[in-house]
Amino acid sequence: MKPETFLPDDYRPAEDEPFMNERQLEYFRRKLMVWKEDILKGSQETLAELANSSRNIPDVADRASEETDRALELRTRDRQRKLISKIDAALRRIENGEFGYCEATGERISLKRLDARPIATMTLQAQEAHERNERVHRDD
Repeated sequence: MKPETFLPDDYRPAEDEPFMNERQLEYFRRKLMVWKEDILKGSQETLAELANSSRNIPDVADRASEETDRALELRTRDRQRKLISKIDAALRRIENGEFGYCEATGERISLKRLDARPIATMTLQAQEAHERNERVHRDD
């Protein structure tokens, strides 16, 4: 295992440093790990809440409201489960040296985009083209 890279608390990747140097990679790795830990912590809290809230509510409207809330929470957790797999994929790209480069064009993904969405796999232009293409070829 490689030694940990020193990273000041106020560090932000800058355009004037080499792209995807050790400090930038460590910054994004830490950002992804914190995001993943937050999601997992929230999932554990949700599971505990759902286990404790299985009570019999006599009023039909109240019961329906609680079931709707529960379904919404489970849907949210399912989306976050899928997000965790994207975070894991981004962490693998960091390890493989592929992080920060567009999977469609091979170009650099902007640091601003990666900072806002560290799981991004395409440049903004490639993502927009991909979404336009999906809309055109989508079966309605």
